[in-house]
Amino acid sequence: MTKFQIDKTDQKILSFLVKNARMPFLEIARECGVSGAAIHQRVKKMESIGIITGSRLLVKPQALGLNVCAFVGVQLSQASKYSEVIDQFKKISEVVECHFVTGTHALLVKLFCFNHDHLMNILINTIQNIPYVEKTETWVSLDQAIERQIWVKDYPNQE
Repeated sequence: MTKFQIDKTDQKILSFLVKNARMPFLEIARECGVSGAAIHQRVKKMESIGIITGSRLLVKPQALGLNVCAFVGVQLSQASKYSEVIDQFKKISEVVECHFVTGTHALLVKLFCFNHDHLMNILINTIQNIPYVEKTETWVSLDQAIERQIWVKDYPNQE
C-alpha cells in the first residue's frame, strides 16, 4: 500500500474541502497564505496519489420524502457468495451503503425509505428474496446524531 505524507498546508486544504468541496481555490489560498496555483497543484497531487477520490453533492434524504433510515444486518447461507449478493444489493436504489463486516452478520446495509410500509416491502419482497440471504435483522434510526467526513489531521504513516 502506498504511504502518504501530507504537510500542514495539505491538512488545511483538506479541512476546508471536507467542509465545503465547492470552496474556491483562491479563498483557500488566502486562508493558507499561498497562491491559487499552489492550491491547485496540491489538490491535483492529492488526487493523483489517491488521498482525494472525488467530490460529491450531498442531498438530505428527508427533503425528498425519504423519512426512514434503517440498517439491515444480513446473514448469508454461503459466505463465498458474497459478491453475488452484493451485485443484487447494487440494484436496490434504496440501499446507500453496504459493508462486509465481522460478527454475526456478513453484511451491514444502510437504506432510506419513504415510510415503514416501504421499508417492510423492501425487506420482505426484495432483500429477503436475494439468493443466499439467510436472515436479516433491522434497526430503524431515530436520529442521526453525527454526520461528517473524516477528521483531517496529521495521520502518521502506517508501517
